[in-house]
Amino acid sequence: MSTTLTDAPRTGRTPRPRMLRGLSWLVTRQHRAALLALLAVTVLGSIWLVYERGHMKDLLDAAGWPGKELAQPTFDSDGVGLVLTALGGLPLILAVFVGAPLVAGDQEQGTAQLVTTQSVSRMRWVATKFAWIYAAVLVPGVVLSALFTWWWKPYRSVFPSQWSEGSIFDATGPVLPALCLFMTAVGITVGVLVRRVLTSMAITFVLAGAVGVFWDRMIVNLAPTRTLTYPLEADMPARLNESMEVDRWIGSADGHLYGWGLCTKETEAASDACVEKHGIVNNVYEYLGFDQMPAMQWTGAGVLLAGTVVLTAFVLWRVSRRPL
Repeated sequence: MSTTLTDAPRTGRTPRPRMLRGLSWLVTRQHRAALLALLAVTVLGSIWLVYERGHMKDLLDAAGWPGKELAQPTFDSDGVGLVLTALGGLPLILAVFVGAPLVAGDQEQGTAQLVTTQSVSRMRWVATKFAWIYAAVLVPGVVLSALFTWWWKPYRSVFPSQWSEGSIFDATGPVLPALCLFMTAVGITVGVLVRRVLTSMAITFVLAGAVGVFWDRMIVNLAPTRTLTYPLEADMPARLNESMEVDRWIGSADGHLYGWGLCTKETEAASDACVEKHGIVNNVYEYLGFDQMPAMQWTGAGVLLAGTVVLTAFVLWRVSRRPL
């Protein structure tokens, strides 16, 4: 007895319904290795952060902190340094290994031409890729940032890095998820323009590194600075203990400011003579306060998200105008 291609296979089993259909199923199937890797990073990274926090808590409790002062002013360990390095490198890794090959791999292998000759438009196909990859990238960014913030906040006074350093600022609050999205968008954009996977990855690595350096220098511009004046011979006020120093001067009674090193002389007598000559009586300290950190982070995250939108719009526009 003959059968036709439309006959259902007689296996005795009913095929399971798919949770995803159409383009979503195709994209998740095509990039399942990357999606599973991101899930693994989220799970293993979460376990690592919880372990390191518990390890720090046990050691600090054994030392009697905060009732007793630590033998060293900060808790310095290889584990903390590795965590900060890993979180700082996460956006770069996502840009190089997730963003750059996303479309460039399809262009190089001819998958893009195959898909877009079907009933699916280029715009819809790339937009679906963006949606799934952005969602997948957000998961480790949000989860790991939340866990690290939960670890850092109660122990920030003993952390080896201050909040004003990029390693802490970028790993807490909304900054890490926003950086992950933006760096991934950078990688995708480079991949679409270059069309070759290895070349795209190399260019993305260099470009993402340059963006990271620029971002570290931009942090100081995310909030208006404050200025505090106090007597020249007085100790630094306690309110500046957790501040980010932007600049400092020495000033005369009439408000004229001089560079901090103006009266740094070889002898104390020469320094005193310089101070008297210029009538210097005050220290003037320009800074950003710890209480400004949340607003700075949300402002920075907004800038990064705006950049992500611009790059995404550019890629979609290019895809709609030119064949892949």
